[in-house]
Amino acid sequence: MNKVILLRFGELYLKGKNRGYFERTLISNIKNSLKNLSCHVVKSSGRYFVTQYDETIELQIIVKLTKVFGLVSLSRAVEIDSSVDNIVGYVSTLKFDAKTFRVSVNRADKNFPIKSNEFERQLGAVVLNNNKTLKVDLKNYELELSVDIRENGKTYISTEKIKCAGGMPLSTAGEGLLLLSGGIDSPVAGYMIAKRGLSLSAIHFYSFPYTSELAKEKVITLAKKLTDYVGHIKLYMCKFTHIQEEIHKHCSPEYMITIMRRFMMKISAIVCKQNNLKAIITGENLGQVASQTVESMTSTNFAQTQIPIFRPLIAFDKQDIIIIADKIGTLETSVLPYEDCCTVFLPKNPIIKPKLEKVIYEENKLDIDKLIDDAISQIEILEI
Repeated sequence: MNKVILLRFGELYLKGKNRGYFERTLISNIKNSLKNLSCHVVKSSGRYFVTQYDETIELQIIVKLTKVFGLVSLSRAVEIDSSVDNIVGYVSTLKFDAKTFRVSVNRADKNFPIKSNEFERQLGAVVLNNNKTLKVDLKNYELELSVDIRENGKTYISTEKIKCAGGMPLSTAGEGLLLLSGGIDSPVAGYMIAKRGLSLSAIHFYSFPYTSELAKEKVITLAKKLTDYVGHIKLYMCKFTHIQEEIHKHCSPEYMITIMRRFMMKISAIVCKQNNLKAIITGENLGQVASQTVESMTSTNFAQTQIPIFRPLIAFDKQDIIIIADKIGTLETSVLPYEDCCTVFLPKNPIIKPKLEKVIYEENKLDIDKLIDDAISQIEILEI
């Protein structure tokens, strides 16, 4: 009998002829997440397992695996040779604290002599005989005894199912550039799009000395927290001070936020093209603030047209975003009271429904190309 961790993937089974690529990527990501822990990752009979590990690091392994995109669940399981006597013998040793249970048998090995439904009833009787207070409940059960009989002659028995991150394996959709502010939304947006297979680089716009070094460090901390899920982030730190000063000096105040967002998109698009990044990702949420109306986001979209802009939080309620931020560990950092560049020269009455032609008229009061070139030339790159 061996202890193993049984891994389950989700959407990969839909990939048809491309499934091999997605599985290879997932296996690579799993191994990479566990690279500093002594264990083995193997595939056998359509299942992935972590084996040959010391029990003292089991919890560390599980925590890391729950953050691997593409895995939907895992179970601590025992591996035994597939025979009726072996399985019944092991199940007869089990004691449970739950009140209700069910047995689920997956008979992948069709040569196994007892069919699934019949074996479920047989094993259920064994459990009841050794746990007098237990009752069978096939729908509202507290505990599920899972018996997975595989084609390799092994059976895997578990009594728990731990939820993992789900989604698609990281990097199977390419790599994008996340506009990472110090707020709650943008780290969650990065997490959500990474869950669909997009690896992340990130860009942060800061306005020193109007914003502090603490605000900059806050964003670096957020990027580090995201690496629990995405492994590595190249963080582009873009000084935005002069651009904001010029907008404040030359443009109508109510258009400042809209023009500022357009500069961010123009700079981000150039960074994407220079580094073969496929998309720009923002934490924008429809109707949340003045810069996130349909008209404002339309204006932002047309700042550049070569790189697609993804807004994974567009229809989320704020409370839903907060719940995810708390789950992924970014909320506590995001709410620290350090200002970001969006608060600098903030107008009292920003325009809510800007007309694109008026935005362009205001923007053309500036030397756009020189401001962008200067900002890009001063970008600092951090490997997180």
